[in-house]
Amino acid sequence: MKKRYVLAGASGRAFSMFAKPITEKFNDVAELTGIFDINMTRAEYFRKNAAPQARLYRDFDEMMNTEKPDVLIVATIDRYHHEYIIRGLEWGCDVITEKPMTIDADRCNQILEAEKRTGRKVNVTFNCRFMPYVRRIKELLNEGIIGDILNVDYEYLLDRHHGADYFRRWHSRKENSGGLLVHKATHHFDMVNWWIDQTPDVIYANGDRRFYGPTRKETGERCLTCPYKNTCEFAFAETNDPHVQGMYFIPEKEDGYMRDRCIFSDQINIEDTMSVAVRYKEGALLTYSLVTYSPYEGWKIAFTGTKGRLEAASYHTGDRASEDSDYVKFFNDRGEVITYKMPKAGGTHAGGDVRLLEMLIRGNMPDPLGQIADVRAGINSVMIGACANMSIADGKPHRIDDYIHWT
Repeated sequence: MKKRYVLAGASGRAFSMFAKPITEKFNDVAELTGIFDINMTRAEYFRKNAAPQARLYRDFDEMMNTEKPDVLIVATIDRYHHEYIIRGLEWGCDVITEKPMTIDADRCNQILEAEKRTGRKVNVTFNCRFMPYVRRIKELLNEGIIGDILNVDYEYLLDRHHGADYFRRWHSRKENSGGLLVHKATHHFDMVNWWIDQTPDVIYANGDRRFYGPTRKETGERCLTCPYKNTCEFAFAETNDPHVQGMYFIPEKEDGYMRDRCIFSDQINIEDTMSVAVRYKEGALLTYSLVTYSPYEGWKIAFTGTKGRLEAASYHTGDRASEDSDYVKFFNDRGEVITYKMPKAGGTHAGGDVRLLEMLIRGNMPDPLGQIADVRAGINSVMIGACANMSIADGKPHRIDDYIHWT
């Protein structure tokens, strides 16, 4: 019998990550029967182009009562994830939620309590765990080739196309997204937690807004009507794209949400330059940095242990993105260097999305590396970012266990 899925949030991510794959690739084991959203114009476009078999609902409880789903997928704005996760659990469903699971400690505790109380489960879609390159790093670390892991250095660069996009959308307000140390870095913190199999403990951070926000005089409310749109290098270029029209510009009349707000607005309150230090309970130290205005995009990481060092890097734009393979280098304690070559995988998130869905939707698959992420993984990744936000605000270190009620 097919599992019945419903969706809260007709978002762009839900369109490509969940609705179309369930409808087109996994329709032998799953069916998406209901879509809830507060914007019916967007929801109708979404349904027509991604899941024509589904019914639309403006009322969440009506959808749950009518469809009686097995699984709820949550893909709303981040600030509302906890609300629909909890309501889904209370309706007797398991829940799959987009990352980040939520945005702060209070919401984490509410989800944790609801999962315990209802006996249902929450899974977080950390698709990066499923990228073949990321999986290979995990396998090498699990083999113990660098011994006990003592230190991790991780740098992530967003280029000026991808990075700027967070500052024109709802993400640009910290109360919506938790800022990029929650919304974006939750991926990165989760990968480190999973790679090294340690528990984050104490977090200290610095952050600032130095590039975006009110750094220019030549601004407008939005790109569409801005008098400087023909000369601004950041002008939103996808205004006439049919999908962007259907998902954002046409539905705008219902809720007023603008997809193309000025990235130099004085209403932006998230950081664009961030640095975080994490101490783990088992002893490892992590230093992490995120910038959002690099000329190219990618990341590099180094793990140093008692028997050697593992270095890895992956670039998505710029001259190094054209290489057909990624590499992992192992430097052992005898001065030898071993290089592991990984062909670059195709598909969204470097092949991670489809592999995640195979395990989550099709199910009944072995998970020897623990790639499926539970509520604890969701909390630990969120709380590194949430503690970092608090540290940026008050200049003090923060301990996760001071905020989370694990028992």
